[in-house]
Amino acid sequence: MLDKITKTDAEWRRILTPEQYRVTRQKGAEPAHADGRRKIIGDGVFRCVCCNAPLFSSRDKFSEPEWWPTFRQPIAPDRIATRVDVHRFIVRSEVLCSRCDAHLGYVYEDGRPPTGMRYYINATAVIFSGRYGEPSRPPWSLELLSQLLR
Repeated sequence: MLDKITKTDAEWRRILTPEQYRVTRQKGAEPAHADGRRKIIGDGVFRCVCCNAPLFSSRDKFSEPEWWPTFRQPIAPDRIATRVDVHRFIVRSEVLCSRCDAHLGYVYEDGRPPTGMRYYINATAVIFSGRYGEPSRPPWSLELLSQLLR
């Protein structure tokens, strides 16, 4: 189990972008298809953008296109926490980073075996680290686009 991280609101605002802060600290949601991380096909780990805790493995990522990155299960059960969330008369389970309480997304019982669960995670709430720990570049990056146009 990872040590708990606690920061003030001002500290979170200093280290996160405005969008990361809105999603992870204010329970925001990003628009569907807003980020290339839902398309990453590689061997690596999705980490919490707030505290860098490893949360989900690319091996447990659903491969079919989704609006947000979706996973069968976390790397370990103690890496996430869930709590009941009621929004517009809909009861759902919110997913939080257990280390820093960042809002990650929601989990539903609509996945395939072996878990039957599907974790819908905001791409803004996670960063991807490739097999050797080097951050992966989203497939739509401006750097890649400029290389293709040369």
